[in-house]
Amino acid sequence: MFLRYMFFFHETHLKERFLVPLSIYNTFPLKPPHSELTSTKTTMDPTSPENNDVKHQQNVVVMRHGDRIDNFEPSWITTATRPWDPPLVEAGRLRAFRTGRKLKTNLGFPIHRVFVSPFLRCIQTASEVVSVLCAVNDGPDIFSSHGVAIDPSKLKVSIEYGLCEMLNREAIRRVSVPKDGNFGFNIAELQALLPAGTVDRAVKPVYEELPQWEETVMGARTRYERVIKTLADKYPSENLLLVTHGEGVGVSVSAFLEDITVDAVEYCAYSQLRRRVFHKNKSFTAGEFEVLTHNGRTGIGYKIPVANGAMDDAM
Repeated sequence: MFLRYMFFFHETHLKERFLVPLSIYNTFPLKPPHSELTSTKTTMDPTSPENNDVKHQQNVVVMRHGDRIDNFEPSWITTATRPWDPPLVEAGRLRAFRTGRKLKTNLGFPIHRVFVSPFLRCIQTASEVVSVLCAVNDGPDIFSSHGVAIDPSKLKVSIEYGLCEMLNREAIRRVSVPKDGNFGFNIAELQALLPAGTVDRAVKPVYEELPQWEETVMGARTRYERVIKTLADKYPSENLLLVTHGEGVGVSVSAFLEDITVDAVEYCAYSQLRRRVFHKNKSFTAGEFEVLTHNGRTGIGYKIPVANGAMDDAM
């Protein structure tokens, strides 16, 4: 059983469209993407090996967490000390590990950095995926991260507040919201749950604190898009994996693929973005992201408009 995030959009008097969760009946604008190469010059780390007239492709993978316990065991919430922050069920851990193996086998490029939402289900998902990506020996008879030997030098992991769940009642059940408004994430404790030696504590997050409770859907989607772009610009020579929530994965497609409606994001679904990056001296110029995700192949379903205004499944 998959939990699906459903979306739809309306035509409005606005010039632009935005995908909206099925439970929301407002419409919000989304800046349409551009296909041409644009100039985005940013100062680079001078120690970067690619800092002198080098062209390459940067990849960003955006992934949803695995199966959360409160959708499989409804009674869990009645005794939970942190009902707003459910962990994975065991099936969710196994799915995350399998997805990590799929990424390692099928992507065709290495992941250099992983950024993860501070919610426990995302931390646990990232832990499984990172264990696969860093595994020294990953045999077909291994189904979870337990006992897997890793090489932590292969990538680095950081927690990013900007990848957190939408902080509103559309995403967090009313009965689960902390009464004092304090979601209480202990970053040191969360870092300890990630594979030993992989955490980069020196990284400054894009968002240094959580968004305010009752952020708007539009605000959350703008946040996800900003985080994707900012992290990519901060590490233009590296391929990134962002572990987030269904809304963030949906935005990773809708913000960069024109005129589409995302209607399903399964557990551990992931998108893939790619752009050209040109390095010269200590700066770079980057093109717009191209969405390489095909409808339905990695757990994301979306539709495209047809001539009569109806929607058709994307191929």
